Amino acid sequence: MEVLKVSSKSSPNSVAGAIAGVIRESGAVEVQAVGAGAANQAIKAIAIARGYLAPSGVDLICIPAFVCVSIDGEERTAIKLIVEPR
Repeated sequence: MEVLKVSSKSSPNSVAGAIAGVIRESGAVEVQAVGAGAANQAIKAIAIARGYLAPSGVDLICIPAFVCVSIDGEERTAIKLIVEPR
């Protein structure tokens, strides 16, 4: 499953386009965000991606979880959002 990493500076529209593209191509995507700002942008992107895919009959669901990631050799806790069609 492809992993998209979102930061607090990510454009929700750009991330939404990437999510929609991966969903169309492979059926599911994992979105990772570390921090409140990044999680905010990720959630907005998923909401926008639902709008992009709805006209073609695809309804998205989002499954949240925690995951440990290594950033610059330091372990951090990230939000993992698995996005797939319903």
